[in-house]
Amino acid sequence: MPKICVIGASAMGTALCRPLVDTGWDVAMWGTEYDDVVLDAYAQGQPHPAIHVPLAPQVKTYRAKHLDAAVRGAEVLAICVAAVGLPDITRRLAPYFDRVRAVWVLTKGFVKDEAGQVHLLAEAMEQIAVANGAELPTLVSIGGPVIARQCALSEPTATVYACQDFGAAIHYARTVRTDYYRAFPAEDTTGVEVLAPLKNSYAIALGVTEGIQESTGSPQSNLRAAVFAQAIREMSLVCEALGGRPESAIGLAGVGDLEVTGISGRNKFFGMRLGRGEHPDEAETEMKAAGHTVEGVHSTPLAMTLIEQRCPQLLDELPLLRAVDEAISGEVDIRKTLVSAALPAYPADNFAASQQGKWNSDWSPAASGLSWRLKKLVRRFKK
Repeated sequence: MPKICVIGASAMGTALCRPLVDTGWDVAMWGTEYDDVVLDAYAQGQPHPAIHVPLAPQVKTYRAKHLDAAVRGAEVLAICVAAVGLPDITRRLAPYFDRVRAVWVLTKGFVKDEAGQVHLLAEAMEQIAVANGAELPTLVSIGGPVIARQCALSEPTATVYACQDFGAAIHYARTVRTDYYRAFPAEDTTGVEVLAPLKNSYAIALGVTEGIQESTGSPQSNLRAAVFAQAIREMSLVCEALGGRPESAIGLAGVGDLEVTGISGRNKFFGMRLGRGEHPDEAETEMKAAGHTVEGVHSTPLAMTLIEQRCPQLLDELPLLRAVDEAISGEVDIRKTLVSAALPAYPADNFAASQQGKWNSDWSPAASGLSWRLKKLVRRFKK
């Protein structure tokens, strides 16, 4: 098997090494300047500090100053760094892009440039590569419901490998497939990129329902279900509006990832604290002190800005995302706004509703991308 260099000694990078090693890849891991603590642990035979699982012994590790040696001979670069560090990593990797066949991106989030414009990861990487005189290789966006620790322990895991070159997606998905790790090929790279960070925002909302339940002692299963359904509807709408496929929201990259994140992720636990009445700043500060980064706190405002910049007409149809954004900023107490966001009172003058005199499925939380297109046609008709 060829060589792959995992960029970033993150929990997810460590997890990815497990199936790579088990399928025969020659695996190298390069750590940034911020990964020295992790690399020190590995050098001493200790597990990853966050997920408490050791790195596969077949993986050769490299420090930040040894990037050239780490990527030498690699066919693939697998980027596993936080979104905030992606621009710098892309600039550092640009000189090596013509030496590799593909770049895998496990990073989740959005990138805001100096002019204030928000970009999807692939867009930002392409712009940075061009600015540095390089051409971005085949890009594979990897997403889906993967808890790093479980993957690193070889527990059953399903994920999505998306590439505009579907043949490449199929090829790489096959090269990592094991009895416990199944990669499903897809073409909707935009959908995977959009859904990965969005699910963090909605996982916060799911966590709020559990926090409310804890603080009141009253079960909130109905509310949680409504939040979940509304979240999938909004994810589908945003996905399509930004150029992805709405049906991706009901696959592994959407509903699958939201399910696992809403059960055990850091975003869920942050939401629980809000649901118990804590101020968002206090909750985030304490979680950060414990070594837990809440991705949704950073990606939600960027998602809102991206939507405002590219499809502002959609904002009125995203009450749940807006509620999470306002709660993160401390503008509202989400315990008071979650119900109306999860059970939105949509306009009574909706075309079908006014004609039929009843609730229109186009406005229901379970509405699909097809109904979103229908709604646009109705608006055009009414004009």
